[in-house]
Amino acid sequence: AALNGGLRSQVSAALKEGRVAPTELCQRCLALIKSTNFLNAYITVAEETALKQAEESEERYRRGQPLGILDGIPIAVKDNFNTAGIETTCASNMLKGYISPYNATVVQKLLDQGAVLLGKTNLDEFAMGSGSTDGVFGPVRNPWSYSKQYKEKSVPKSHSEDEESNWVITGGSSGGSAAAVSSFTCFAALGSDTGGSTRNPAAHCGVVGLKPTYGLISRHGLIPLVNSMDVPGILTRCVDDAAVLLGSLAGHDPKDSTTIQDDFKPFELPNLTDVSKLSIGIPKEYHAPGLSSEILALWSKAADLFKKAGAKVVEVSLPHTRYSIVCYHVLCTAEVASNMARFDGLEYGHRSDMKDSTESMYAATRREGFNDVVRGRILSGNYFLLKQNYEKYFVKAQKVRRLIANDFVKVFRSGVDILLTPTTLSDAAPYTEFIQEDNRTRSAQDDILTQAANMAGLPAINVPTALSERGLPVGLQFIGRSFQEKQLLTVAKWFEKQVQFPMIQLEEVKRHDSDVFHHQKSASFS
Repeated sequence: AALNGGLRSQVSAALKEGRVAPTELCQRCLALIKSTNFLNAYITVAEETALKQAEESEERYRRGQPLGILDGIPIAVKDNFNTAGIETTCASNMLKGYISPYNATVVQKLLDQGAVLLGKTNLDEFAMGSGSTDGVFGPVRNPWSYSKQYKEKSVPKSHSEDEESNWVITGGSSGGSAAAVSSFTCFAALGSDTGGSTRNPAAHCGVVGLKPTYGLISRHGLIPLVNSMDVPGILTRCVDDAAVLLGSLAGHDPKDSTTIQDDFKPFELPNLTDVSKLSIGIPKEYHAPGLSSEILALWSKAADLFKKAGAKVVEVSLPHTRYSIVCYHVLCTAEVASNMARFDGLEYGHRSDMKDSTESMYAATRREGFNDVVRGRILSGNYFLLKQNYEKYFVKAQKVRRLIANDFVKVFRSGVDILLTPTTLSDAAPYTEFIQEDNRTRSAQDDILTQAANMAGLPAINVPTALSERGLPVGLQFIGRSFQEKQLLTVAKWFEKQVQFPMIQLEEVKRHDSDVFHHQKSASFS
């Protein structure tokens, strides 16, 4: 029962009262990781470290001196956050075997509050993708592929088709973290969000995915993709838990100059009963090409839910949204080209055996270390940054980014409190269908509803809303004003309570052959 409970209301209380011990909780999660390893959610499972941390937590509870709500709580971290003593790979050959000498600030904050780090989760290589299918350790499988709800609705196209070809993707790039939370192997997980990489997999895996305001949580130790948009993301099973994690992670960090200077006061979310003072904006531009009729209907239903409860629901316009995905692509690849320059085979990571010259060693290292997706983005970015293209592409994209951010400012100044939009265009695609298109095409489609919030630096959250006709999760996105996380999460909590999203029924997992990944792409237990 503790595995299903909220952190503050049930799990932490159970630990304090001695109804469950931190070691017991940790062992249960580790056992679940092993029985669900066919999901490929984890790259590294730090079993020994986790059990040691759980034992230390148990001793603190015995003395009556727990460090807080998170003491003894098993968590997972996306494998692009540095962790001292545990391999950090970014799901790339470039960093295979790399062990960081320090913890990312967010990881250190969790450990300082007694959280138990189970391991590092799978992702698209260097977080470039929207399916968690392009990492060197293989694709992540959506736990809902093995749920009773999906099994009852999915009909194999032929008698010969087995369930192995019927599984669906998690979304990305934080698919491993979303799958880990969804399959109960941990209580919360860290992802990263550059253009939707936390909210997208959260929507597909039926969990809560929070992208905080840019600068609220430290990026120190998060291996950068796009410095001006990257934000550590939070994945949990309910909105209250996201607030608990946010309270533990937010605030100034002297190691990250982009974090806020003010102190952040953790908050407990109130139970909103009256929404009549709320103004909910419905941006018409988010009725994007490719939006499924099912999600459109759900979006309208959600707006009606607020209206019936007394909230003011207004259609608003964010006119520059239609340029946002092109603008995002230019800025994203430009910053990627700059960030990836550090991987040259000299200081850390993979180094080629090519010894003809320094230049040939650089070239061979990067060719061997990066996959086609990463190399493609580096090439695009360097093209946009060429002297003759800089003004035409990069500077123009920065100007358009300002216009996009101003659209949001105008809407919020007009009296709108929260924007309600879809998170994804459809429910999760089957893996065999998803890989028919290249990474760039897929990312452009899948980021369309999420990346504008990153360009404007605004907080946004995915709330699981309903199951599709195929029995798969569908989520809706709430976007708030800068640094108004409390209001955003309070509204999200109210909505979560109204929709009563069903819990995943994973009986199938017990029967599933966990030797699906008997080759090298399975999680390693260190």
